[in-house]
Amino acid sequence: MSDPSDFPRAFAHAFGSQNAEGIAALFSEDGSFHALTGHWAEGRKEIAEGIRREFSGLSRMARLVSGKTTLRPIGPGAAILHQRYVVTGLRDATGAELPRIAALLTAVLAAKGDGWVALTATFAMVES
Repeated sequence: MSDPSDFPRAFAHAFGSQNAEGIAALFSEDGSFHALTGHWAEGRKEIAEGIRREFSGLSRMARLVSGKTTLRPIGPGAAILHQRYVVTGLRDATGAELPRIAALLTAVLAAKGDGWVALTATFAMVES
């Protein structure tokens, strides 16, 4: 990504496409991710594996609707992102659709040689 403001759209697109590798590619090689289900992963390989598990379970039909975005520069080549989403299509173990939820993606982004990447991110449910 050439601009940190592209991160929320890229994350939502990869999530909606069930593209675990696409989500992992948004992170630095040694990045960390705390996923919606509470799973913690370190490194792109673990992030992709964890997201694949989510896509085979709770998030197998989930989609994100983007809400408010706040992107704050914290220094040269660094920013903090807060992106609100509404998550729809979550499914329980029986396949029944769960109510939509509000979620917040918080990420520390940095400009690296290959563009902007997340060093760490947390995707968590929040009150509406």
